[in-house]
Amino acid sequence: MLNAISISSLYVLDQDEALEFYVGKLGLEVNTDADLGFMRWLTVNVPGSPDREILLMRPGAPAHDDATAAQVRDLLTKGALGALIFSTGDCRKTYETLRARGVEFIEEPTERPYGIDCALRDPFGNPIRISQRTQR
Repeated sequence: MLNAISISSLYVLDQDEALEFYVGKLGLEVNTDADLGFMRWLTVNVPGSPDREILLMRPGAPAHDDATAAQVRDLLTKGALGALIFSTGDCRKTYETLRARGVEFIEEPTERPYGIDCALRDPFGNPIRISQRTQR
């Protein structure tokens, strides 16, 4: 039976720019960067968690024809293709650290019934939340 999620995918418009953001600003690390010929297989992960990867993939072949890729790019820039939620032990400190690295937030750390979280978008429109969960 299934026992874990190992790779989740996220569309990006430019994989080099995605690396600058996810590795250079958010502090993730590159897990795999391989030219497969027909596509670039680029995954990142939270440091110390190599078994949970995010595949940063461009819309297009081999998964999409040109028309579909254009639709995916349009939805992506509108923030309509899903979201990432990262956890942290200290949302306010993480917020300040990332702001100092040039990350632009759309929502400051806010108290919620489940804890504290804040929100941003990556350079392509993907929504990202950073959450500090309270004990249950």
